Amino acid sequence: MKAKEFFGKFGSTFLWANLLAMLLVIVLLALGVKYGLDWYTRHGEGVKVPKLEGMDINKARSLMEDYGLNVMVSDSGYNKQMAANSILMQNPGAGTMVKGGHTIYVTVNSPSSPSFPIPDVVDNSSYREAEAKLTALGFKLMPPEEVPGEKDWVYGILCKGRRVAAGDHISIDNPLTLLIGSGTYDSDEDIDYIEPEYRMMESGNIDEFEEVIE
Repeated sequence: MKAKEFFGKFGSTFLWANLLAMLLVIVLLALGVKYGLDWYTRHGEGVKVPKLEGMDINKARSLMEDYGLNVMVSDSGYNKQMAANSILMQNPGAGTMVKGGHTIYVTVNSPSSPSFPIPDVVDNSSYREAEAKLTALGFKLMPPEEVPGEKDWVYGILCKGRRVAAGDHISIDNPLTLLIGSGTYDSDEDIDYIEPEYRMMESGNIDEFEEVIE
């Protein structure tokens, strides 16, 4: 092929039409990707999450419908200072920007205080060990009462004046009192005393006896 013919092909209308068509396709793809992704992800659009804490769950659901958001109860708690079924916590928090249709997860206040089984601490733990286990569950403890026994050893648990045992379900609103050893023992405790047995010695002297040891 001669040089004149080679360079002459660059002036071909067909070649330039194809190049322009390819360039147009590339530009359209770039615009489509940019604006298509913006539309798909709703770029620049958002809803500010309102404050739901302290609000009744049913009222919160109605409000969220107006905002185009969803509400889902993820957990429950208890705060006696707040009304039953009111929202204790929310996630995401108030003021967060989210997309329409986003779900807000909330923790709702239980209508009654939770109850837990008493752990096995009686005659099995020191005062400090029992205190740690009970407070970790949420129980409130009154000052302990001392009873005769080993120092700081737990001998019982009182709730509203009555003894409770391991496994009993008690509300965390009811304070507990631990009965712990004072380190002294009751002098009135019964002590079994066995009278020693004696026998006359072989000498026959009535004043000579020896203790029988078994």
